[in-house]
Amino acid sequence: MSRTPDLSRAEWVKSSYSEGNGGNCLEWAPAFAASGVVPVRDSKAPHGPALAFETAAWSAFIGGVKDGELSI
Repeated sequence: MSRTPDLSRAEWVKSSYSEGNGGNCLEWAPAFAASGVVPVRDSKAPHGPALAFETAAWSAFIGGVKDGELSI
């Protein structure tokens, strides 16, 4: 069984943490989170690839960012 979601009809939402100057723009498809997957893509390349993370892994990543455990 494939866990790769069909994103052809996904409704994408820009992250509230994305910069408004045209750079570092991340979008995600929240409707998929209930199925255990969080699709993420670069808003500057809407027809490009998307990454799909398990919900728990994505939550851990976001928690690390908020706690300052990760830096660029």
